[in-house]
Order: sequence, then C-alpha cells, then structure tokens
Amino acid sequence: MSSCSNSSRLLCGSRELDLSRAHVMGILNVTPDSFSDGGRFNQRDAALRHVEQMLAEGATLIDVGGESTRPGASPVPVAQELERVVPMVEAIASRFDVVISVDTSAPEVMSAAAAAGAGLINDVRALEREGALEAARASGLPVCLMHRQGEPDSMQLAPRYASVLDEVNAYLQSRVEACEAAGLARDRLLLDPGFGFGKSLEHNLQLFARLADLRPAGLPVLVGVSRKSMIGQALDRPVDQRLFGGLALAALAVDAGACIIRVHDVAATCDAVRMAEAVRLARSPSII
Repeated sequence: MSSCSNSSRLLCGSRELDLSRAHVMGILNVTPDSFSDGGRFNQRDAALRHVEQMLAEGATLIDVGGESTRPGASPVPVAQELERVVPMVEAIASRFDVVISVDTSAPEVMSAAAAAGAGLINDVRALEREGALEAARASGLPVCLMHRQGEPDSMQLAPRYASVLDEVNAYLQSRVEACEAAGLARDRLLLDPGFGFGKSLEHNLQLFARLADLRPAGLPVLVGVSRKSMIGQALDRPVDQRLFGGLALAALAVDAGACIIRVHDVAATCDAVRMAEAVRLARSPSII
C-alpha cells in the first residue's frame, strides 16, 4: 500500500493534491435517501453553506454524490443524477478553491461533471459500467477504484469470502490492469477497499487489520468508514453516535498509510488525522 509520506502530487483537473500528507474528504450527499444525512443538503443554499463549513473545518476535497449507495438503495436514473450533481459541481467550482470529487458510476455524469469543474471521479463500481472506462479516460481526471461484492440493493444479504484481503486485492489488481489497458495511466488511479460494500463486520475488521497490505502497492488509498454499520455493530451505536468509533478508524487508517479519509464529521476527523500523522512521522529517523 502507498504511504502519504512520499512527495507525489495528484493532478485533479486545474488543481493539485499534495500526497505528502493525508487529506480529509468532506461528504456532500445531494440525495433524499443517503443513510446518514439524506435530504439535509439536496437544496442548493444549504449544500453550499455545508461546503463552506467543511472547508473552514479543514477539508481539502468535497465528494458530491447524487445517488445513494447505502445497503438496500435503488438505482437512480441518469437524468436525475445529472440534475442533482452537475449544477452543484458548477456552483462549488465557481465559489470555492477545492478539489471536487464526484461519487458516480455513470459515464454521462463523469463527463458532465468534469466539464463543470470536478477534479476526481470516485466510482464504487470501479469503472465497470459500459462506457465508464472511456468517459474516465477522456475526462483526464484521476479515478478512485473501489471494491464491492454485489450491488447496493442486495450486497449485504450474504457476503462470502474465502479470504477477504486476497479477493479484494485480486479485484483491485484486475481493475487497475483494465484501466491501464484502456489508456488510463497508473498515476491517475487511487484505491478504495470498499468497507461496508458486500462485507460483514468480520470481513470489514479483517480487511482493516490488513489495510497496509492492500494491493496494487504504491497507489494512493482512500478509506471511507464514516458512520458506517461496522462501527454500529462493533460498538452497538446508532448512526448519530458513531463519531468516536469513526475517529479511531480514521487514525488507524492514516497510520496504515491511507492518503484520503472520506467523512461526514470534518473538524473532528482533521484533528484525528493530524495527530496520527504527527505520531507516524515521529517514527521516521530525523535528519539533524
């Protein structure tokens, strides 16, 4: 797995992301049915106020999603996703100096969002939809490839693995190879192990414990566990009481080398990330 202690930079459209440190990605769901904050930010003014707040709290990326991918969620028509996402990307890009990520699997949304000012494609289906590889290549943007087992409407019914780490690594390796074959350079790719996407609590914990062994090695890693059911199941906490568990996981992820932490609670997570980074950097030999 990559470590954010190197000096690599990720070109995100008109902006660059310095991967010598870990970044916090603030979540902006412009949907009525997301599991944690559905309906809160699907009005333009409320969404922009929330973006402003997340940036003030330390977020360096904003992830805009127009289709809920929570367990049990139904697909959204592409026209509706475009209507939700593209105007919001345009509004954010015109007001704020921030890398805008678009959480989508639809090639039409990828293309339109890139033209509107997005700087990163975040695809839970790892560019598997027809036309997605071509749209991502043409956009010129970096892409985060996520592992999942099944689709959101059924992925949590009975997930099974012989070895969750080996199967996640094999899938991500295959998608990286597919991207490179389609003309997407390796330096445009990021990985997401997909916590909660077709995985039981045991699978999630096993995967998190081996996060440093995620492959293909050398690629930046994004981790998204904010308010997810693995925290609720491990701690017996409802959605609105999962912050402390999420902070623990954010710190552990950074310590394991994750470069981007995707969260709802930006201010608290930024403190956890910076503290974990400070301790991790203290392990490195200092030059006197």
